[in-house]
Amino acid sequence: MLRLFGATLAVAFSAFFYGSPVLAKPDKTECIIGAKPGGGFDLTCRLLGGALQSTNLIDKPMSYTYMEGGVGATAYNHIIGTRPGDPGAIVAVSTGSALLLAQKKFGAHDENAVRWVGSLGAEFGSVIVSPDSPYKSLKDLIEGIKAKPEDFSVAGGGAVGSQDWMKAALIFKAAGQDPKKMRYIALEGGGPVVTNVLGGHVKIGSSDIAEFLPHHKSGKVRVLAVMSPERLTGDAKTIPTAKEQGYDILWTVWRGLYVGPKVSDADYKWWVDIVEKVSKTPEFAKEQEARGLYPFAVYGPAFSDYVKADVARFKILAQDAGLIK
Repeated sequence: MLRLFGATLAVAFSAFFYGSPVLAKPDKTECIIGAKPGGGFDLTCRLLGGALQSTNLIDKPMSYTYMEGGVGATAYNHIIGTRPGDPGAIVAVSTGSALLLAQKKFGAHDENAVRWVGSLGAEFGSVIVSPDSPYKSLKDLIEGIKAKPEDFSVAGGGAVGSQDWMKAALIFKAAGQDPKKMRYIALEGGGPVVTNVLGGHVKIGSSDIAEFLPHHKSGKVRVLAVMSPERLTGDAKTIPTAKEQGYDILWTVWRGLYVGPKVSDADYKWWVDIVEKVSKTPEFAKEQEARGLYPFAVYGPAFSDYVKADVARFKILAQDAGLIK
């Protein structure tokens, strides 16, 4: 009898402190998308909801709520101010959101205001030139920028301070140049970037490898480097990383999730466990690849640490570029 009581107490103790996927499971789940339909946040939520349903890890289909504004700022402030303890609500987030948090563009709330759940995958930054460019490697390009920075204009998707601007800024910093003096052309997405590089309007294009890879394969552009920690697989396996070429230039475009700050430990643990569990299924791997994402498995406290380290790094980059004080 004493042994049975002790075992029961141990289960209760574990559930109280660490949460239980069964006991903490919410009645319904909702993924909040901080943008219009069709973007990266939408992709993140649909990837999660579809995989959870196809693997029968939730009883009812996940619902989706669009909450456009400030690259996730509206959704961030909504979950903190209106639904901080909602156990069924999870919100899509990305590197872009962390970049804006670093630039203090999410209002009064910082990166410590929510509970970070995990990542569903990642893309990586890359840099292109035209196929007839004399620059055959990242080293060639950086040496060219060192010698005559005023000759190098850059096109990217997004304004000054955006991810594409930051990727280009890292290249100029590697060349010993001031990113604030970079001639940057802000465009709407990777397609126009490719068009401007091909048209000779700019010498360099900055975006994610998924945007450039089809054009690289067809020979329309030359990808000089991918900003990943190691070589990518698949069609990108022949493209060297910046790191391989001697430059510590990394840009991981992770796609992840968070919940409100007052979500209980048990509910938070349920979300972390369920995201990790679904991420390891064949169904998820297939959907991840179909959406152009590479594996990037970081969950729970480790993901929280990763996001906060990114925000700290981005603050330094933004200060160096004169974007914040």
